[in-house]
Amino acid sequence: MIITDQTTATKRVPMDSLRKTALVAGALYLLSFVSIPTLFLYVPVHDPKYIVGPGPDTGVIFGAILEMIVALAGIGTAVALYPVVKRQNEGVAMGFVGTRVLEGGAILAGVACLLAVVTLRQAGAGADALVTGHALVALYDRIFLLSQSFIPAVNALLLGSLLYQSRLVPRVLPLLGLIGAPLLVASDLAVLFGLIGQHAPLAGLFALPIALWEFSLGVWLVVKGFKPSPITRSM
Repeated sequence: MIITDQTTATKRVPMDSLRKTALVAGALYLLSFVSIPTLFLYVPVHDPKYIVGPGPDTGVIFGAILEMIVALAGIGTAVALYPVVKRQNEGVAMGFVGTRVLEGGAILAGVACLLAVVTLRQAGAGADALVTGHALVALYDRIFLLSQSFIPAVNALLLGSLLYQSRLVPRVLPLLGLIGAPLLVASDLAVLFGLIGQHAPLAGLFALPIALWEFSLGVWLVVKGFKPSPITRSM
């Protein structure tokens, strides 16, 4: 009887550990959506006369803090999921960690550009700094296109393929990412070639499947955790 109880406890511990891993990864995925308000918080900084204009800088600074949280949360999702998904394909799992780190670094670089604009404004640089300010804002927009549009598409392909093959979550979830990734890349190319605006409604429409993929994945991992699969059994 004692042996049976010990065996049951031993088998139960790995599942508890997996549940915690899923909960942490899901929570971090949901946390990565805190930057949505920046769509409105960054409106003033896109004003061509922002540096010489009146008004507080609080909104832009708060938006920068939210993006910093997103950068760290994104890296956290990869770190949390890596011990599990590497059992499906370690090389692809390592690639996912790498692209997440690259994404986080690029987000922080974009934030640094906007904070530099705020610094110029607070220092009273005046009209002489208008060109520099425009260049920094344009640089942020291009970094955003790479860090929060193109790289998330690569992330979706890497993690989506791992989760689809391992069946750790319902297959419809990674399918959203696998379908949305080429749509998002097509949108990015259209923006680069000037066919659509970076903030055009069509660009947002193309980004919707990836947003749904990441949000639904976060909700599923928090509420349900990983599904039983050969990976979880081996752990």
